[in-house]
Amino acid sequence: MQALMEQAGITAYADGKILAAKKEGIGMMLFNQPAKLNAISVDMWQGIANVLDDFEADDEVRVLIMAGAGDKAFMSGGDISQFEKTRSNAEANAEFARLTQPGRSRLTSFAKPRIACIRGWCLGGGMAVAMTADMRFASTDSQLGIPAARLSIAYGRDDIKRLIDLVGPAHARQILYTGNRLSAVQAERIGLINQAVESDKLLETVFDIAHTISNNAPLSVMASRITIDELLKDAAQRDNELIARQTTLCMNSADYAEGRRAFMEKRKPVFTGH
Repeated sequence: MQALMEQAGITAYADGKILAAKKEGIGMMLFNQPAKLNAISVDMWQGIANVLDDFEADDEVRVLIMAGAGDKAFMSGGDISQFEKTRSNAEANAEFARLTQPGRSRLTSFAKPRIACIRGWCLGGGMAVAMTADMRFASTDSQLGIPAARLSIAYGRDDIKRLIDLVGPAHARQILYTGNRLSAVQAERIGLINQAVESDKLLETVFDIAHTISNNAPLSVMASRITIDELLKDAAQRDNELIARQTTLCMNSADYAEGRRAFMEKRKPVFTGH
């Protein structure tokens, strides 16, 4: 993906460990620490927050693709070389959580569709990052897993909730209790990823879907995303008024009028998000 990003013009964050580019309605974010299998460090979390702030403020960006540099890893997890300094005990881990919270929060609150393009290892913290995406596509030679039990780490509450939402409690228990890795085919079978794709077709598949999303009506896509997110919550916590407002926004939008006109004129609609 880096070659495509270079054509569009790359902006570097976190001393080059996070790279970003925009092209044709797609925001691209690359985890760029291939020597460490793209393991995520504290400064990379701040870089992620900065990239997503920029992408969300840009109306031209309608969908995000996340990927790892090279062909060996999407993200191998947290940068364990920093653990002795940043996560040596519960107190240090609390400070680590404070320092990384802006990036973690930005990943989950980012208001536009997100796709994880996974090649190679996607483990631990990398799996947590991938699970914040709306969709995950992985090359058939990928390996996915959560080895927290092999490091005596308690995997995060919100991350476990996302895992359960994707694969159900039985598969979540097996993944967490054993720490075993799954092949992309196994991950697809249990719903951890959307699709396992041959390596040479992965980027084409992901960008085809991203372009389809970016060409659709942004307000409609947003309404679907918000409604799905709310329905995943317990009934007592759902914001039904927020869901209802999305219907009103769509029905009163210029894009809805454009969609009707385009259908009658037998042409592709041009949506603006208004």
